[in-house]
Amino acid sequence: MTLQDYRIDIQRCSRCSLCKWLPLSQIKSWRFANACPSMVWGNFHAYSAGGRMIAALALLDGRIDYTDKLVEIVYQCQMDGACDVSCKVNRDMDPLEVMLELRAKCVEEGQVLPAHMVMIESLRSDDNVLGEPKAERGKWAEGLDVKDITKEKADVLYFAGCRYSFDQDLWKIARDAIALLKIAGVDVGIEGKEEACCGGRAFEIGYRGEFTKYAEHSIETWNTADVRTVVTPCSDCYGAFKFHYPRIGKEMNFEVLHITEYLDRLIKEGRLKPIKKVPLKVTYHDPCHLGRLSEPYIPWEGVEKKVLGQVIIKDPPREYRRGTSGIYEPPRDILRSIPGIELLEMERIKEYAWCCGAGGGVKEAYPEFALWTADERIEEAKATGAEALVTACPWCERSFRDALEQNGAKIKLYDIVELLLEAL
Repeated sequence: MTLQDYRIDIQRCSRCSLCKWLPLSQIKSWRFANACPSMVWGNFHAYSAGGRMIAALALLDGRIDYTDKLVEIVYQCQMDGACDVSCKVNRDMDPLEVMLELRAKCVEEGQVLPAHMVMIESLRSDDNVLGEPKAERGKWAEGLDVKDITKEKADVLYFAGCRYSFDQDLWKIARDAIALLKIAGVDVGIEGKEEACCGGRAFEIGYRGEFTKYAEHSIETWNTADVRTVVTPCSDCYGAFKFHYPRIGKEMNFEVLHITEYLDRLIKEGRLKPIKKVPLKVTYHDPCHLGRLSEPYIPWEGVEKKVLGQVIIKDPPREYRRGTSGIYEPPRDILRSIPGIELLEMERIKEYAWCCGAGGGVKEAYPEFALWTADERIEEAKATGAEALVTACPWCERSFRDALEQNGAKIKLYDIVELLLEAL
């Protein structure tokens, strides 16, 4: 679809501003009532989903042209989808889809950010968005006794993703995940240096051609290798596989699971038995791409009709993605299965979770905004009285690590994989 295809949605935006906040029924305090980091940081309506809808309509109608400020407004957003969830409580519109198409239009018309061009050039030359040499992609797994699926078959492909592959601070987590799978007797393999980016970041910042190239490559490679199950520890990759890949219409002959889904399954099957006590009060951060942005793609081909002269209906009825079908319980079930862990929830959780700050190309283009967003989430975590903040995404972990190093907050940071391995 294109931005023009969403014209009716854009015109129906009533400027109610509910996209800026949690739904009223979910607000527990004024301090943590905001849904949209961009709106709070920008402190002006243009930085909200509703504001961007106005800008999109003005662009379509030729009433405004591109300026540096407009491009900033378009890209100073994590694309975390909180606005989309809040909007659907009231209007059943698709502001996130509008913003994705707005970015695609910007790219088509040459309105791109230098920081994003660096990411895309790295993707084109080295198959990753982090500016790292492709030849070093498999170094995180050196010394592990794990199959290489480019040479031999395995039932499960562990897809590390760009961040775990190249961020040495996080290599231990990726290796711990392999250790857990091997303890459970899983026939697991990796692609090593042949693994390529999922393409999700390219889609988010508007580079559809690059996204399609990597999506088609992944699907064809895994279908050809007869992979049964793809397990990824990266929520960004998971969101891409579940929501963006089905858009291109290629048959996917494999199951896609996040590592927390798979580990939860292994625990419930009795193949992993956390029995050691880990005395720790924790709070869990829902990664956006594992939560509300991971809901499967739901195609709809229908028409709108007006009945009784005024009521607009969709025929056939359309099923909307409302954020409620994300992966919320498996991570929590894992934490509850660990003796000694006490889970203390933050005010904004599940489909209403506040973003870590790293998404949508913000960390690369607007690092101060990304750090502020992470700081806000850390403050919310501290307010629970937890000793540790736990998550299940390398991008969230990187964002929180950077914020903690800067602000010196006294709270520990764990990936859920680390705690589970400690409990075995």
